[in-house]
Amino acid sequence: MNLQKLSRLDLNLLVSLQALLEEKSVTRAAQRLFITQPAMSRVLQRLRHQLDDPLFTRTGNALVATPKARELQLRLPRLLDSILEMVTEGEFDPAAYVGEITIAVPEFVAIALVSELTKIVTQYAPGVVLSISSETDSVEGELSEGILDFAIDIDKGITEDVRARKLAIFTPSIWMREGHPLAKKARVTLDEILEYPFIQYYLLISKRVSARTDARFDRVLRDLGRKRKKAMVTNQLMTAMETVCDTDCLMVAAKYGLTMEREMYRIVRKRYPVELPHEGTISLVLLEHKRTSGSPIHRWLGDKIVGLMREWDKGQTTDPETF
Repeated sequence: MNLQKLSRLDLNLLVSLQALLEEKSVTRAAQRLFITQPAMSRVLQRLRHQLDDPLFTRTGNALVATPKARELQLRLPRLLDSILEMVTEGEFDPAAYVGEITIAVPEFVAIALVSELTKIVTQYAPGVVLSISSETDSVEGELSEGILDFAIDIDKGITEDVRARKLAIFTPSIWMREGHPLAKKARVTLDEILEYPFIQYYLLISKRVSARTDARFDRVLRDLGRKRKKAMVTNQLMTAMETVCDTDCLMVAAKYGLTMEREMYRIVRKRYPVELPHEGTISLVLLEHKRTSGSPIHRWLGDKIVGLMREWDKGQTTDPETF
């Protein structure tokens, strides 16, 4: 290790660089660190000299990071968090943390999870602001770029840079309104359900939807030489639920430890037809980039998410006729 070279580097400069990368403004970064704007400008000049790179160019009122600054943006949070953890080991207090945590969550999970998570955060970490979304261009890409801190998704394998923690298991089933012609049947057949149009609801995080995109259900049907009729394709859960309740449309969705669909919407859930091959269960995972794995606040919040989800998973019950 080149200690002589390290001794010439002021670690406070790295803190200032992180503020500049986050705020994209000398003025706002100065306010964030409680120094004057001219002082922050001098800090930026020192950073440029020490790192031998302009780091930012100006476009309008915003600072645009150079390629080297973008590379540092990926590595710097983990480095600063590690230093903070080292000097405050055993002292982490979530109540002292101030900042924003971004989480991508499918809406059918967010409806129950986020309200409970917010209760915990407001009680124990009031300085944390949760930013919740259900749309993203790329879960893996936005975790890598630091746009997302966490994402909840199906366990489908991802790069080694992204850590996956098991959350819960849900069971796919056929949903219909309480007064649907098939609602009183103990079991439904494949022929019976294919007589009705379907709402294709995107369970997972997606940016756009299209009727041309096949779900697992469509691919299984195609292997059997069958096809369903789609009446609507959406990633809006409330829209899908209202439509199922007001029509004879069916929907493939999940049995999860939630009662909203039965109490608020009076939804009946049926097991998959026996002649329809399917995966009995699907696993949900919490995804986090390895960059934030050493961060105390990320570890604390991740543990809270895992704990809430696993409690609900334990509480699931199975009705002998319906899901």
